[in-house]
Amino acid sequence: MPQLRLALAQVNPTVGDLAGNVDLVLARAHEAHTAGARLVAFPEMVVTGYPVEDLALRPSFQDASRRALDDLAARLQDEGLGALVVVVGYLDRVAGGGTGLGTPRGAPQNAAAVITGGRVVARYAKHHLPNYGVFDEYRYFVPGSGTTVVRVDGVDVALAVCEDLWQEGGPVSEVRDAGAGLLVVINGSPYERNKDDVRLELCARRAREAGCALAYVNLVGGQDELVFDGDSLVVDARGGLVSRAPQFVEALLVTDLDLPMADPATSRSVAAIGFPVPAYDALPPSVAERLDDDAEVWGALVTGLRDYVAKNAFRSVLVAMSGGIDSAVVAAIAVDALGAANVYGVSLPSAYSSEHSKHDAADMAERTGLHLRTVPIGPVFDAFQSQLSLSGLAEENLQARIRGVTVMGISNAEGHLVLATGNKSELAVGYSTIYGDAVGGFAPIKDVLKTDVWRLARWRNDEAVLRGETPPIPASSIEKPPSAELRPGQLDTDSLPDYTLLDDLLDDYVEHDRGAAELVAAGFDRALVERVLRLTDVAEYKRRQYPPGTKISVKGFGRDRRLPVTSRWRETAG
Repeated sequence: MPQLRLALAQVNPTVGDLAGNVDLVLARAHEAHTAGARLVAFPEMVVTGYPVEDLALRPSFQDASRRALDDLAARLQDEGLGALVVVVGYLDRVAGGGTGLGTPRGAPQNAAAVITGGRVVARYAKHHLPNYGVFDEYRYFVPGSGTTVVRVDGVDVALAVCEDLWQEGGPVSEVRDAGAGLLVVINGSPYERNKDDVRLELCARRAREAGCALAYVNLVGGQDELVFDGDSLVVDARGGLVSRAPQFVEALLVTDLDLPMADPATSRSVAAIGFPVPAYDALPPSVAERLDDDAEVWGALVTGLRDYVAKNAFRSVLVAMSGGIDSAVVAAIAVDALGAANVYGVSLPSAYSSEHSKHDAADMAERTGLHLRTVPIGPVFDAFQSQLSLSGLAEENLQARIRGVTVMGISNAEGHLVLATGNKSELAVGYSTIYGDAVGGFAPIKDVLKTDVWRLARWRNDEAVLRGETPPIPASSIEKPPSAELRPGQLDTDSLPDYTLLDDLLDDYVEHDRGAAELVAAGFDRALVERVLRLTDVAEYKRRQYPPGTKISVKGFGRDRRLPVTSRWRETAG
């Protein structure tokens, strides 16, 4: 059986930076060549970055992508890599595509190209366009059709793009009919909790269905609310795991495969490249250690924040440090993502701020080394009250809004990106102040339920102990009852159910779309269900104005869940 040394380049492109992305591909192609690889595959739309959203509909962007692909082919040849077989994703378009009803402008396609010898020798357009969750690909792309197979050193290699792998009876069945020895799937598959297990099982099943080895290469890094975890892998024709890349880091996964010789009588290859090579000593397979569930979520949150900061040309972040669990976890994520030197905290005590909360903020700064300043808001609050004489909720919200103005003023003066510290539980029921604690440019724990915030805090401290480091989060920030501290003796439980119960209910309603009657039938109290669902529904206008934040769940607030702000529909238990 012919041998083929394959490299999967798990890289972190930037949307719109076509020149930078081409440079990234070239750098990894050189590494693959040095490692002795014959074929190197890059992720979905690596040339343009992914997802490009409405950029796909701009003819100028379509043209730029095609030019970048041609430039990449020429540079590979010029830099001595002409013999390497390179698979890359890019934005293409249907020749002569019009603007007819139901056709995206310019007829763009999510495509893969095979480059060798200084030119593109084969192309493939994604067949199945996902139109669920965070995906809107029917809006952006025209589907492709047909199988693309190229023969590399005597082995027939078929192509597919991401969603094509997930669809039953899709291109995988055609790959089996084509008799391919290897299926290369290029992907832009966003992270969700536990998706790595689903992904491996899917690849194994599809390899068995196709009757060939399968190589799955995925993006890594953050793009707005999405984060990509890499987790590239190779399975054999029986579905057995051969090699696997690490999560949340760029990597080049190099694997030697023994593959069947192509049968010229049945082959559907559109190009033949090279000849079978003499037998050689194969590299030992590499299988990266898996992260546990909490480490995986933490890695996603750190990666999402780091790339949002870097790709939007910020150098530092600012966090309002209340001494509570949410701001502590956000600050810890920021320190891990950017380094303590680039994290600036500000304590904004009012007359209602407890001494232990002020102490906890200072303690965290000492533990982590982040910068911390104190700006009491009492004088500003008194000035407003001398003119407005607010009371009740308006008085409470005034404090939050003074804090919001303060952190944005510091941001404008010093150039920090402000991080909002709200969690998913609070955002769900509207327990945040618009133009107050909701201000900021990015919200790292926007998709993290309150009970998960506590769990992650404990995990991060335990991890520090295992490393022989100081736990970053003060124990009292984790253990004390949560409070907004906007009035004397205030606790979150004055306004909300216990978070364990609330989060259980929200998981069913927000992520799984269960109605009120179904929730009551599942055992939730009827009055609680109707109250929480009403709070969630009427807070839609707040969430619509909240900053973006890293998605880690099946359904986050943002691209996943799009409900009208103006709506009289209310769930009732019947």
